[in-house]
Amino acid sequence: MEIGMVGLGRMGLNMSRRLLRAGHRVAGYNRAPNATAELEKDGGHGAASLGALVKALAAPRAVWLMIPSGKPVDDTIEALRELLDPGDLIVDGGNSNYRDSLRRGAGLREAGFAFADAGVSGGIWGLENGYCIMIGGAKPDVARLTPALDALSPQGYWRHVGAVGAGHFSKMVHNGIEYGMMQAYAEGFELLQASEFDYDLAQLSNLWNHGSVVRSWLLELAERAFADDPRMEKVRGYVEDSGEGRWTIHESVERGVATPVLAMALYSRFSSRDANAFRDRVLASLRNQFGGHAVKAAKP
Repeated sequence: MEIGMVGLGRMGLNMSRRLLRAGHRVAGYNRAPNATAELEKDGGHGAASLGALVKALAAPRAVWLMIPSGKPVDDTIEALRELLDPGDLIVDGGNSNYRDSLRRGAGLREAGFAFADAGVSGGIWGLENGYCIMIGGAKPDVARLTPALDALSPQGYWRHVGAVGAGHFSKMVHNGIEYGMMQAYAEGFELLQASEFDYDLAQLSNLWNHGSVVRSWLLELAERAFADDPRMEKVRGYVEDSGEGRWTIHESVERGVATPVLAMALYSRFSSRDANAFRDRVLASLRNQFGGHAVKAAKP
């Protein structure tokens, strides 16, 4: 199939590459033209504007957004409404709040457009390993995307999780859980580091990934991080949050669902910004390993 990709950052460009490798046609637009040039090197069609992107696609079109949540998504959808034809499909694959997706889906449906919300996980490793995709939308709209979803995911393993909004709600909770898992690893490694034993934390991470009940991909990334920086001396323990952790806690309060581990993991990220604890340096390094998120260098 052919698909338009708006946003060629660390996720959007690699997703486009994976689609191209599977034989799909990708037209891409990015505000910074250097990313569009990268897409063209890999065989994609670079568009200089949203209008050019739409003209490069045959109707009925599918346009996938991989841009920051909030106003950028609203602005892009508003611009696309003036360019697309009724029946065209817009997919928001960024980390949007599911309530925004409900609103956008209703507005686009009224105007005759189709909309789907895709929670996408996989970070900078998705090109090689595939992306975990949780997609919400009407069955016919999701069915249209099946060839692309099969190409993007590991061995075609993606899921239609429900109506519009379900994709981003599940991704929100997914990221809330991720906060908790990372926090547990970080605190455990800090305790090991504080002990009287001179542990090789990369070696221990590797060991735990062979038969242990705490084995995981995050632990594989911890091994990589410790191999590169055994005492976390290169990175400052300043840990950002991307918004979904906050939304998860907000929803838990609204629904009366107790999520104390997830809440404390979020609050720990807030406290990291005033300290430089070993656990926070582990957290920052893990985020950099799986998602390419920026880290703050240790102060000289």
